[in-house]
Amino acid sequence: MSEESADDGGYATRATIEVIGLRKRFGSQVALDGMTFAVRPGRVTGFVGPNGAGKSTTMRVILGLDAAEEGEALVGGVPYRGLRRPLRHLGALLDASALQPGRTARNHLLWLARSQGLPAGRVDEVVELAGLGPAARRKAGGFSLGMRQRLGIAAALLGDPPVVMLDEPFNGLDPDGIVWMRGVLATLARQGRAVLVSSHLMGELEGTADHLVVIGRGRVVADTGVAELLAAASGGRVVLRTSASAQAARVLRDAGAAVVATGPDTLGVTGLPDERIVALLARDGVPFSQVSAHRATLEEAYMELTRDAVEYRGVPAGEVTR
Repeated sequence: MSEESADDGGYATRATIEVIGLRKRFGSQVALDGMTFAVRPGRVTGFVGPNGAGKSTTMRVILGLDAAEEGEALVGGVPYRGLRRPLRHLGALLDASALQPGRTARNHLLWLARSQGLPAGRVDEVVELAGLGPAARRKAGGFSLGMRQRLGIAAALLGDPPVVMLDEPFNGLDPDGIVWMRGVLATLARQGRAVLVSSHLMGELEGTADHLVVIGRGRVVADTGVAELLAAASGGRVVLRTSASAQAARVLRDAGAAVVATGPDTLGVTGLPDERIVALLARDGVPFSQVSAHRATLEEAYMELTRDAVEYRGVPAGEVTR
């Protein structure tokens, strides 16, 4: 991937997605309810939310596949439909199965390239980038899900676009493919592109995304940096591992801390820094084997943010009665 765009020699002025006040209904169902956020250059923005939150609808509106009743979506300041040779501006993967199964992988990409005025040499570049060289002349209809994902990502990068939007790009990839995908996303952001990634795999986003847009019921719930979100979710909590839980809890509560049992020999403590906890336990001779600041996972932060936005919630298997 080159450091310059295909059209104007730089990404800075065109590497944005702006979603402004989108409203969209499907019959009586509100899909988007004032959706507003921006995807900025030079970072990977994770786009997450429960099923039915509006992620797919938002991305379809960005691409002009669905029309919003209110608001607008802009790519580099222009509606997608107003872009000439749009693959040079925004590369997208929404559905890895959206291809002609009788075409070979290379011919699929050649067809797209010709529609955008791109040379055949660019097809060969993205084929190699996606690791499709050995399969380039095989019919795409026989590809596994992981191979179709790689082909879809190759198509998204074909126009060397300043903006990239991928829906569930980790789906179907084997461990090697997941590592490769992480590297691709990091490289795109490092080159100054704006990258929007929708995924349900919080563990992958935690190690990949710089920024997060969390949505629920068609609205933005949080629009923040991943590091800031995790710090807020951690909430100054300290993990204490001790064989004398009752005694430790009494000592710390007397000092003004809030203490909850999180396991047989583990307590969660808030309201006191870890150094103070260590000093209090040592003073009273309370044995302990661990005192450490709790670092919330992205999954924990996400679950807390979307707790009231989940439309369909199952019952744990152990609670199912006949």
